[in-house]
Amino acid sequence: MDSAINTAARALAAGDPLAALDLVALRQDAPGLALRGVAMAQLGELARAKQLLQQATDRFDEAETLARARCVTACSEVALAMRDLGPHEDLPDAIAVLESGGDHANATHARLLELRRMLLLGRIDEAESQRQRLEIEGMPPALGAIAELATAEIAMRRIQARAAAAAVDEAHEQALRAGIPALVAETESARQRLRQPAARTPSPEGLRPLRLPEVEDLLASEGFVVNACRRTVGMASDLISLARRPVLFELAASLASAWPEAVDRETLVRLVFDAKVSESLRARLRVEVGRLRALLRGRALIEATADGFALRTSGDAEVHVLYPPIDGEHGAVMALLADGAPWSTSALALALGVSQRTAQRALSELRESGRVRSIGRARALRWLAPPVLDFTTVLLLPVLG
Repeated sequence: MDSAINTAARALAAGDPLAALDLVALRQDAPGLALRGVAMAQLGELARAKQLLQQATDRFDEAETLARARCVTACSEVALAMRDLGPHEDLPDAIAVLESGGDHANATHARLLELRRMLLLGRIDEAESQRQRLEIEGMPPALGAIAELATAEIAMRRIQARAAAAAVDEAHEQALRAGIPALVAETESARQRLRQPAARTPSPEGLRPLRLPEVEDLLASEGFVVNACRRTVGMASDLISLARRPVLFELAASLASAWPEAVDRETLVRLVFDAKVSESLRARLRVEVGRLRALLRGRALIEATADGFALRTSGDAEVHVLYPPIDGEHGAVMALLADGAPWSTSALALALGVSQRTAQRALSELRESGRVRSIGRARALRWLAPPVLDFTTVLLLPVLG
């Protein structure tokens, strides 16, 4: 590898793509194309970066297995930045080649890409397992920073605010050691997310914002919590998910919001079914109350009163309701778009665990209300939303296990 390629590679490692382009902008050989692709990716020109990296992969000789594996890794990173969340089928083979060739740093980087993809898809258990298997000791500080940011993201998704803060602090130290401004900025952004309101709870003055550490404390308390962010009900670790049972969740939330008072039947019908009161809906309300009673057995009671129902807890347990930091439907879609990256409909559907038709319907409604916008057409169509500055949407992000 000649001196220009070596110098350009060092410039890219330091986060200086313009200096690298000064050296390789006119190169058409495989190493030059690869470095140009990485430089364009660092400058945000992802489509061009993908094209250059694919050209470089094709031009490397079959004997240059390490170089090809590094290009595959770079292509996967660009795909992730473009929110192409489908399986990166060439990456496992590339990791094996990098490991066998002694390039442990790039192999670790490739595994971090897999981990970050799992996080975007909400597959927290898999991401955590992957993180525990990673050996970061002795790796460059930039990789250490990325790994700690992943640790912080896992902790935030699990509502472990203090563990997340410790990981972010370590990531910041590693980023400073690496001397890469973009990485330092990413750690500062993670710190800001921990400082921002993550949910709201009723108070005498209205809905009071809660930061993630306050949410963590509330969920760990002895209280009975109805969490409208994750659509769960229960106490501490004994939680029931009602994400796929919206009627039962609305019923639980309505009763919890009025606690310790009762809610009359007519009001419950309007709140739960969003319809005018009728005999058929009153009968259905009785059925749904029975179903919710069965699910809450051992956790809370639903007591019939003269004209309605009331939620009762055992002992002195208080009832708390957590509301999302933003109003309106489709909070999970907005949470994913809050990172400022352009998402395709298929990637959003994959991350949300819904059909593309469902995702498209949600996006169309959000576009009509002016909350999202689309760019491109057909297969190049991507969705964008303004960056969120006043609160964090971490509690609305999908957690699929």
